[in-house]
Amino acid sequence: MPKPNETELERAKEKSPLYESIYAQVRQIPAGKVATYGQIAELVGLYGRARLVGYALFRVPLDSQVPWQRVINAKGTISQSPMRQGNDELQQILLEREGIIFDARGRVDLKRFQWHPDRSSLEETFSS
Repeated sequence: MPKPNETELERAKEKSPLYESIYAQVRQIPAGKVATYGQIAELVGLYGRARLVGYALFRVPLDSQVPWQRVINAKGTISQSPMRQGNDELQQILLEREGIIFDARGRVDLKRFQWHPDRSSLEETFSS
């Protein structure tokens, strides 16, 4: 039984080491860069499972150390969902504070802002 002071993230980690591997990869994305759901899925060995990355990030509390806002869809837009209760707008605000620019259609230029990890950061993530 979870302790009352445990966060949702801690409970999610207990439920899924898979989610923790997703969170560890997302923590590697630097401020001012974004990754796509599919990109994170591939980096953790979950080819074709972008939606699972979305489910994992949906469980992250807003005040966590996981920069959930840095993961967007492959079109370069924020995935809209009524279940996020206004966090779609918050995600754009947080990204803009980091220097990410959205065009008039709400798109991020992935050629400019997409994160491309180097091999050493990947090795560090998976060796821990």
